[in-house]
Amino acid sequence: MGFSSQRGLRQSFPATLLPYFQALRPRQWTKNLVVFAAPLFAFSLNWQTLADIGLAFALFCCASSSFYLINDIADVEADRRHPVKCQRPIAAGRVSIPAALCMAIVLLGGALTLGWRHAPALGIVLLSYAVLQVAYNLKLKHTPLLDIVAIAMGFVLRACAGGAATGLTLSPWFLLCTAMLALFLGIEKRKAELRLAKGRGGKTRAVLRRYSLPLLTRMESTVTTGTIMSYALWSSGPVVNGASTSWMLLTLPFVLYGVFRYQLLSDPKPASRQLAGHESTERPEEVLLKDFPILATTIAWMATSFAILFLQHQGGLS
Repeated sequence: MGFSSQRGLRQSFPATLLPYFQALRPRQWTKNLVVFAAPLFAFSLNWQTLADIGLAFALFCCASSSFYLINDIADVEADRRHPVKCQRPIAAGRVSIPAALCMAIVLLGGALTLGWRHAPALGIVLLSYAVLQVAYNLKLKHTPLLDIVAIAMGFVLRACAGGAATGLTLSPWFLLCTAMLALFLGIEKRKAELRLAKGRGGKTRAVLRRYSLPLLTRMESTVTTGTIMSYALWSSGPVVNGASTSWMLLTLPFVLYGVFRYQLLSDPKPASRQLAGHESTERPEEVLLKDFPILATTIAWMATSFAILFLQHQGGLS
C-alpha cells in the first residue's frame, strides 16, 4: 500500500502543477524569441552571446507571464462568462487567486532583479516593459492608435533586450525594421479582433468601436510598405550602412512571403479561412505555431541568415 501510494503521488504531482504552468500562457512565449534578433542582425553570434540571449529570453518569459497572471486575476469574472476564456486555470478555479498573485510577484520581481544583476541595461529594459504593461492595461488599451503603438513597443523592447543582454549597440536599421514589423502585427491583431467581434453580433470592446476595417486596411498598407522597404534597404549591405554584407538580400524573399502569407491568413474570404482561420492573426504566437508555411518560412530565413553569417566569418563572402 505504501509503495502504491508513493507511486500515485508521483503520478499526480505533475498533473497538479499543470494548471499553474498553463496559467503562465507558455504558447505566448514565442513572442519573446524577438530577443534573438539583435545579435543576428549584428552578425555577432557566439556561445557567450547565446547564453546571454538565453537568459534575456527566460527573464522576458517570466515578466510577460507575470502580467498574464495579473490580467487573468483582474478579468476573472468576465472570463468566467466567456465561452473560451472560462477554461483558463484561474477562471476555472484550478489556480486560486492568491496563488496566482504570489506567482506574479515572484516572477516579475525575480526577472527585474536577475536582469539588473546581469546587466543594468537589461534591467532597465525589463522595467520599461513592466511600466508599459501597467500603462497599457490601465489606459492605453482603451485609447485608439496608442493601443497599437503600445503593442508594437512591447516587441521593440523585447528586441532591445537582446542588445542590452549582450552589450551590442543597436543600429537604427534594426530598430526601424523591428518597429515596422511590430506595428504590422499590431494592426493585423486589431483587424482580426474587429472582424471576430462583428461575427459575434457586434459586441466588442469600446476601443474597437473606434476602428473600422477600411481604416485598419489603409494603416496596414502604409506599415507593410515601410516594413518591406526598411528590410530591403538594410539587407542591401554596407552601401547604405546596413547589413555587413549585401548577400543578406537573399533573405528578402522570405520576408516578402512571410508578410504576404500573414495578410492572406487575415483575409475574410472563405478560401482564406480554409487555410488557417481568419481569426488566427488575433494571436501572432498561434500563427507561428500552427501555420506550417509561416513556420517553414521563419526557419528558412534563419537558416539562410546563419549560412551567410558562417560563410562571411570564413572569408567566403564580402
